[in-house]
Amino acid sequence: VQLVESGGGLVQAGDSLRLNCTFSAHTFSTYVVGWFRQAPGKEREFVATISWSGGTPLYADSVKGRFTISRDNAKLMVALQMNSLKPEDTAVYYCAADPDSYFGSNSPNDYEYWGQGTQVTVSS
Repeated sequence: VQLVESGGGLVQAGDSLRLNCTFSAHTFSTYVVGWFRQAPGKEREFVATISWSGGTPLYADSVKGRFTISRDNAKLMVALQMNSLKPEDTAVYYCAADPDSYFGSNSPNDYEYWGQGTQVTVSS
């Protein structure tokens, strides 16, 4: 299973970005998918997750109300719409897949497959 993130970039505070995660396997439609991020010198942290059906998304408190996770199983893709970006959102963003669960987890240890990451930089 390969995951490829895209859509990162350099934006100003208050701007929006849309990250996409594209999967190689058609079994993707049965996987829980999550987004995590890691800033320099910090641990990888949970951002959002979505179940295989697209329901019950979960968000970190720091992004709730600003970020939206969605998926299109027919296109083998999960998106993360990020609005009202802040400098503290600067990080490398990773998508990850969990083939074993129904509901998403906020622990990176529960995810088996990972993408290479895409850089998001928000200037003040």
